[in-house]
Amino acid sequence: MPRVRVIGSDGEMVGVLSRDEALRLAEDEGLDLVEIQPNADPPVCRVMDFGKFRFEAQKKASAARKKTKQVEIKEVKFRPTTDDGDYAIKLRNMRRFIEEGDKIKITIRFKGREMAHTELGVQMIQRLEEDLKDEVVIESRPRLEGRQMVMMVAPKKK
Repeated sequence: MPRVRVIGSDGEMVGVLSRDEALRLAEDEGLDLVEIQPNADPPVCRVMDFGKFRFEAQKKASAARKKTKQVEIKEVKFRPTTDDGDYAIKLRNMRRFIEEGDKIKITIRFKGREMAHTELGVQMIQRLEEDLKDEVVIESRPRLEGRQMVMMVAPKKK
């Protein structure tokens, strides 16, 4: 005759009972006998409304999903000849993205003969690194992919 440790519907310890006695106890209260810790010796069971228990667990899981933030990758595009005013606006937007916890893909696009002066793109990347050094961690160093230079940055963990 298997024996189980039973916790009542009020949360109080009832004691160690046979499985049949525990089931009868739960039935008398109009509730279910739910096994909580099957690996314990003897296994621990609780008298509760299983449907309500499942509903509450579902609600908790749903609330936890709502609280998590999906990290997005925002792309900010530059040209090697981007002027100071435009640079300042893009830098301000990048800081806002970082505060929101998003990763940023920085792209510098070269057109025509600008490909002969990729060092201008490298200077732009270095300037960005210098301006954002306290706020970001560089995930991938700048690399040239065809006609564009790409770098990934993520917010620093606090």
